[in-house]
Amino acid sequence: MLVCGPRPKEAPLATRQDFLRALRAELPQALRDLTRGSIPPVDLAQSAIGPGMAVFSRYSAVVEPDGRPLSVREALALINQVLDEFLAEEEAELDAPSRFALAWYEQYGYGEGPFGDAETLAKAKNVAVAALEEGGILLARGGKVRLLRPEEYPEDWDPKADRRLSAWEPPTTSSASWRGRERGPRPGSSPSFPPTLAEGARALAYRLYQIAERKGRAGQGSYLVDAQGFNLLAKSYGHLAVEAARARGAVQEGLFREGD
Repeated sequence: MLVCGPRPKEAPLATRQDFLRALRAELPQALRDLTRGSIPPVDLAQSAIGPGMAVFSRYSAVVEPDGRPLSVREALALINQVLDEFLAEEEAELDAPSRFALAWYEQYGYGEGPFGDAETLAKAKNVAVAALEEGGILLARGGKVRLLRPEEYPEDWDPKADRRLSAWEPPTTSSASWRGRERGPRPGSSPSFPPTLAEGARALAYRLYQIAERKGRAGQGSYLVDAQGFNLLAKSYGHLAVEAARARGAVQEGLFREGD
């Protein structure tokens, strides 16, 4: 839906930095509403145009430092920049194993990489390679490290019984059914995991789609299959945000009752 109206005659003039500052203040909340409303990752960039251009069009003009008007094409590039920043900020809220796995996936996908690289990255994420292997998200053998592929997770994997559960595991295990492993979702492939991980798993699926889609466009074909799966998963996780909010509300209500 496109809503148009006359711009007030007293609409202010803005600089490029004014516009970017307003985008960073307002667009993230619109993006949260979109992702929690089950907008699939493949449509997120397109969906961000509306709220982003609503900011742009409120000004009589947006000008560059040299006085040149900022074009619509340049405004769209800034909207995409803030979208990237939003997804990166969501990533920063993830648990350490998930942040490691995401960075490793961006560099190596599900392929092997040197143990030294894994050790350096793990230290940067404040986690140990041994702990990641024990947590069941990677395999370290013969000086090489790789993430477990979706189809390698146990058929009977139960998130409730996983003592080292991270946000990385639910979307990874669930994606097995979308990669052609079965005609329908396998047992445990639906996102039935603790509501406390719901937000992280949803944010992770959006970020994974972004990485896989860009890698695929760059000619790395194996990422295209991953992108399709992560797109479907992120869309299916939308309702989990509602469940997580309800869980948080129940906890807060319980705390207030205890204080009465």
